[in-house]
Amino acid sequence: MNRTWIELDREALAHNIRRYQSLLPAGCRIMGVVKADAYGHGSVQVSQVLEELGADYLAVSSLDEAMELRAGGITMPILILGHTPPERVEELLRYHITQAVTCEAKALEYSAEAVRCGGTLKVHIKVDTGMSRLGFLCGGDHFETGVAGICAACTLPGLEAEGIFTHFAVSDEADAESDAYTRGQFDLFCRVIGAVEQRLGRRFPLRHCANTGAVARWPETYLDMVRPGLLLYGCGEFAGQLGLRPVMTLKTTVSTIKVYEPGTSVSYGRRFVTDRTTRMGVVPYGYADGFFRCLSDRWQVMTAEGPAPQRGRICMDMCMIDVTHVPYVRLGDEVTIMGKDGIYEITADDIAREAQKTGDLVELFGALINYGNAILKKTPDMLPVLKSAGVVDSGGKGLMVLYAGFNAALHGEPIEDMELNQAA
Repeated sequence: MNRTWIELDREALAHNIRRYQSLLPAGCRIMGVVKADAYGHGSVQVSQVLEELGADYLAVSSLDEAMELRAGGITMPILILGHTPPERVEELLRYHITQAVTCEAKALEYSAEAVRCGGTLKVHIKVDTGMSRLGFLCGGDHFETGVAGICAACTLPGLEAEGIFTHFAVSDEADAESDAYTRGQFDLFCRVIGAVEQRLGRRFPLRHCANTGAVARWPETYLDMVRPGLLLYGCGEFAGQLGLRPVMTLKTTVSTIKVYEPGTSVSYGRRFVTDRTTRMGVVPYGYADGFFRCLSDRWQVMTAEGPAPQRGRICMDMCMIDVTHVPYVRLGDEVTIMGKDGIYEITADDIAREAQKTGDLVELFGALINYGNAILKKTPDMLPVLKSAGVVDSGGKGLMVLYAGFNAALHGEPIEDMELNQAA
């Protein structure tokens, strides 16, 4: 029995990719952002679908993430958005991985290492137009020095400047001030591109800046390639507008059921006290797994019989649910924490909104990262692909399933030792 697991709807992911493809102008490419284990969805499995459906590029945060994709059989181009130590340039070359260059000093280091290794490193130049994070500074008085630095980087030996990109800070915000800021970022980016290309006498093959918010709200920023992140997985405020479907369903099981008399306090702090005879279940899902503790006594989960309110303070790796009004719920029954269950649906946006973390939806997925191994439930014609990729055959159809066993190993609690005692 698995404690808690994630089911990923392969058809929903495929639908979202095709939807993107239908929205983009001819020739515009898609770079799927799969950093942080594809926002907890399983980077290798998501990338397999992206590669199969004709996406053009993948974006990750680090060389280790890129190496995981290569080990998983992914052959499509990969861009590392974050830092890679120069001593690992040899690995970038060996595995055909593209590196972001964020300043002239890094360009010099990468160039020297690439020349030493006898190879040519493909790079994308990062321009800081207002995110104030990574990239060549080009705003205001920095324009001339920034452009000069980019030109110098692009002409270094051992480097091939395939692309240039920037990142928007508030492209998802709809107020006038944010719109003006995004417009300013885009205008500056276009000015930088124009100046650099004029001086170099050539065009960058890939110019990209449209992140999730810009894909939804700023079609003029699409340029040569777009970079959908969270939106790729059918989440966020724009998903419904674009006709995208949530990819993830989060489920757990009822590990314990007990019946308590009126006046029984439940969980830490004794903040919830039963006011009647109460049938209470325990599920192995807590705040360490992404169940925001501020949702204590404010949320509900879905059973096959209907909703069951969460009761008492949410614990680190478990919480309690009131199953009094769903009497046919039994030990071991599935419970849906996020996703669709019959006529009911709880979305990631619903959870984040109630937790007042609307702007931090990724925190919810961040807690789901690296809790277990991903298993792609096959369709019959996928079996040869799965075997060649070393993926376990788990039967079923159309889903990618990440069997998590959340925190079982982390807390030294073997799955088979879960408490399975049901009160009479």
